[in-house]
Order: sequence, then structure tokens, then C-alpha cells
Amino acid sequence: VERRMELAGNASWQAGGMLAPWCERESAEESVLTLGRGSADWWDAALPDHVVRNGTLVLAPARDTGELARFGRRTSGFRQLDQGEIAALEPALADRFGRGLFFAEEAHLDPRKALLALCDKLLGIGARLELSCGAVSATSDIEVDCTGIANSRPELRGVRGEMLVLRTREISLSRPVRLLHPRIPVYLVPRSESLFMIGATMIECDASGPITARSTMELLSVAYALHPAFGEAELVEAGVGVRPAFPDNLPRVEREGKKIRINGLYRHGFLLAPAIARQAADMILG
Repeated sequence: VERRMELAGNASWQAGGMLAPWCERESAEESVLTLGRGSADWWDAALPDHVVRNGTLVLAPARDTGELARFGRRTSGFRQLDQGEIAALEPALADRFGRGLFFAEEAHLDPRKALLALCDKLLGIGARLELSCGAVSATSDIEVDCTGIANSRPELRGVRGEMLVLRTREISLSRPVRLLHPRIPVYLVPRSESLFMIGATMIECDASGPITARSTMELLSVAYALHPAFGEAELVEAGVGVRPAFPDNLPRVEREGKKIRINGLYRHGFLLAPAIARQAADMILG
């Protein structure tokens, strides 16, 4: 419980946990796809039984089918689905959407379970975790600074993300679903115990206060558009995280003496963490 409380509240704890490099390419640079392609394999090897490899389903309401075509033009690694194929993948969505895109190679995990499992694994091999530590010992051989938005670098900015967790037993989904909209595209990620995470807004500010009424209504309206059963769901949680981002929205791994700085993972933390950690390890090991 104590470890959970220490980890809770940051952007990683509020994340969707989608390992979706092909989908992310829609709004990200090619390097995000290149660095993220092996992330599901890494997480699967590091934390067996945590990764769900059921792909990603991308849909759009009938009035926004142009968004689906645009998404397809900006991505790769998918196949187009008709209404019957959507129903075969997700029976709960039968007859609700006429067209979709299916990214079969993508995966997802539960970020909270993954973070706790990583902590346990590190402790098991003798690591010492001080999650609230303000300073590193002067005797350390290497200092790795991955303090995210708490870092005072002037070129680093915060991008606020708001999310909801709903519970309903009236609908079951096997994979993340992205519902496209011209203004606020939203994803919905199934989790255990009939929970669904819905996210996430992208607001250019570093305010970490409670979720706004407007964002709550927008996220709930998208969930309802996906399936009316979400209208009767329990609202279990509303959360906010601030993502650290550089002007190009790409992460950086930099070394200065014995200090290595890792930052700017933006909305791609779980997706890019394995590749970025490998870069840092290469710097340390020479």
C-alpha cells in the first residue's frame, strides 16, 4: 500500500499503457515508430503475463468517417474492417460502426500493475528505491535524472492529460479502442474487474489541479458514443497527469559528466521507455 501511494499521482500512474507505435505515428515523428516497435516484446520479457497482445481498434462515428481515412493515410500496419469484421473482433460493438482500422501488432498493459511489478523486481535484485528522494549521494558513480516535469529545464513544457476510470459489467472489450473526432480523439482501454480507462485530454499547460467539468463531460460523451452502456457505468476515478515534453515532442537522453538526463517522453512513456532506457544503459556501460 505504501509503495502504491508513493507511485500514485504522476503521469505514468495515470497513463493508458498502450504499446501502439503504429497508431502513434498518426501525430508523431517516424522515430516514435522506430523506437517503439520493440516495446511490447521488452515488456513481455521483463514482466511476463502483463502484456495483452490483442491489437488496437480504431473507429469513427458515421459523421466523422473522414477522420478515419485521414488516420489511415498517416499510419501503416493496419487492415481495414467492415461492419461484420468489427463485430467479430468486438461483439459488443456489433452494428454500431460501419468501418474501422485494426492494428493487429499493437498491445497494451496496465501501467499501475506494471509499475508495482517493476518496483518489486528491482527490490528483488537488491536495488534501493527512494521515490521521494530530493538529492543523490555525492558518492554515486552515475546519477540518472528522470524527474520529468519536476525538472527546471526552461525548454521543457508540461502537457496536461486528464482521464477517467469507469466500471460497467454491461459491456466487454478485448483491446483498446480509439474513437476519432476532429477536436478530441479519445481512447478507451479495458482493464481487469470490469474497469475501463478513458483518456486523455492534451492541454498545453502544467497545471496539475483536478479534472475540469468540461473535460469530464467530453470524455464521458465519447464513451457514450462508443456504447450507450457507458451511460450507466460507475465513475470510479478522475485523474490528472502532466506529461513532460520538449518543443519537438521527442525524448532526449543526454550525458554531462556523471549525470545522465532522461526526459521529454511526452505521451509515449511506456511505449518508448525500453528504447530510451537502453540508450541510457549504453551511455553508462560505454
